[in-house]
Amino acid sequence: MNVLFVLTSHDKLGDTGKKTGFWIEEFAAPYYTLLDKGANITVATPKGGKAPIDPSSDTEDAQTEDTRRFKQDEKAQQVINNTKKLSEVSADDFDAVFYPGGHGPLWDLAEDKTSIELIETFNEQEKPIAFVCHAPAALKHVKDAQGEPLVKGKKVAGFTNSEEEAVQLTDVVPFLVEDMLKRNGGNYTKAADWNVHVVQDGNLITGQNPASSNKVAEMLYAAVK
Repeated sequence: MNVLFVLTSHDKLGDTGKKTGFWIEEFAAPYYTLLDKGANITVATPKGGKAPIDPSSDTEDAQTEDTRRFKQDEKAQQVINNTKKLSEVSADDFDAVFYPGGHGPLWDLAEDKTSIELIETFNEQEKPIAFVCHAPAALKHVKDAQGEPLVKGKKVAGFTNSEEEAVQLTDVVPFLVEDMLKRNGGNYTKAADWNVHVVQDGNLITGQNPASSNKVAEMLYAAVK
């Protein structure tokens, strides 16, 4: 099983002067879930090279078994420090694609034409496409074969407006994931803040928050199998 992970290259948290990037747990949990099941994982970013880690995901209270494993795993660190350039990967070489979150994707992956085309190609090939937390931002401009928003009429999940409020970034982010998914016609679903919530509609798998990342990977694996 060959799975492509797509991470953000964006590291600036709006005009706050603070850093952002991808959320470690949302990479680490799915990475090890799939790796331990024998998957080959390739990681790509819009710019290639080192993917920026969101400092907020690197605090002591954000650590999990998987993030601690990542910290000790030199091979995984190398993968993050040497990502492939998104323009150099092809959907033809993979069985599925997975987008971890963090706030970074709201700025770059949401608008990245290469990423948009890549998701559209995976979808045309009827391969699983999975996103967690803020990563559904990457679906903002993605269309289906009929030229409609890909999420239109589909059950979707993603970081909730109330979760964004809780982390006090509602006025910092370029758009809210929940609002965008609804605006694009998605049948938006959610659980209570910070609870595990993942939905699958056809080949589209979306999870609400960091707690949901492991389940997204499990469902992705089942979908490919």
